[in-house]
Amino acid sequence: SVWALELLLLLRSRPDVAWRAEDLVRELRASTPLIADNLARLQASGLAVQAEGVWRFASATPELERFCDQLAEAYQTRPVTLINLIAAPSQVQDLADAFKLRGEDR
Repeated sequence: SVWALELLLLLRSRPDVAWRAEDLVRELRASTPLIADNLARLQASGLAVQAEGVWRFASATPELERFCDQLAEAYQTRPVTLINLIAAPSQVQDLADAFKLRGEDR
């Protein structure tokens, strides 16, 4: 979702900041359940870590780090194109499937 993208890019842009969930809610002007759900998804995807009640960007692999770099660049240079891709479910699913990491492939 666009919310997940915004959250990921915010965490990534300030990796030295330890974010409390309520600070992310305020920063992104989002709801608590929305932020909590997306933080859990980012954590499960290897893109964020939680420790002592705070969250940080943390890429689980160099490949994810490079993908996040490319994603940030695309969002900075072509935000409308990226948002349109996210809004088109079939195209987004194809893109996600192309980058899906399976347990046995790691």
